[in-house]
Amino acid sequence: MNGNADIIMELENLCYTYEDGTEALKGIDLQIRRGEKLAIMGANGSGKSTLFLTLNGIHKPTRGKLLFNGRPVEYSRKGLLDLRKKVGIVFQDPDSQLFSASVVQEISFGILNLGVPEKEAAKRVEEVMEELNILLFRNKPTHFLSGGQKKRVSIADILVMDPEMIILDEPAAALDPKHARMIDGIIDKLSEKGITVILSTHDVDRALKWADRVVLLEDGIVIREAKPDAVFQEEEVLMRTNLEKPAVLKLFETLCRAGILNENLKIPHTVQELEQYINNR
Repeated sequence: MNGNADIIMELENLCYTYEDGTEALKGIDLQIRRGEKLAIMGANGSGKSTLFLTLNGIHKPTRGKLLFNGRPVEYSRKGLLDLRKKVGIVFQDPDSQLFSASVVQEISFGILNLGVPEKEAAKRVEEVMEELNILLFRNKPTHFLSGGQKKRVSIADILVMDPEMIILDEPAAALDPKHARMIDGIIDKLSEKGITVILSTHDVDRALKWADRVVLLEDGIVIREAKPDAVFQEEEVLMRTNLEKPAVLKLFETLCRAGILNENLKIPHTVQELEQYINNR
């Protein structure tokens, strides 16, 4: 048993093989810290989605262990229910997650299934809808919602159950820039609440700005994990995962080579930070 209270989830030699023999996860060792902002990155087919389904208990590891709050996950009905109360997953395609007739029914479904009294559940549903700015379409059928609205409802599905960890698979996929920024803002608020947030993304600029740590997957194994500053300077591992350096880092390095900025400056994470360096030189 893991005695470190700072670790919310631990993976020990975690493996998963599909029924057709495909080895999707090939022995992952990883510790996830409480309250961490963790970006999981890699090329399509690297195992990200399978990993997420395993962290949520949808997939049972073929080998290895998954520990939550220091205890091995029990794959009984009760054990999985206990895990999913605290570890929620928001799928890349919200249509695979939403099924109720209306928004309010959709968000109420999970918390009522947990046995929360109806009056208390209704109050919590209202609070979450207000927090995510979806009260205006509370009675709207979920299949009539826009992509950004569906994504917010999918997050509300999980948030209403007061989770300790939220997993988001490509949260900005297929969204226009306005709704992508809106979802980014919601994710930032989740982190501010102290919720452990894990997301997969191909957006290196977002990961550099947001993540405490980046984990790179290739063919079902972890090939690198470190702070974004370190990971995004390693061109070889970025190439292996079909990723590029963040634009702000490329520009910073160009300005350093040109003698415009000092290469000993702390790596900027945003364009605003880089602009400040330029204005202060």
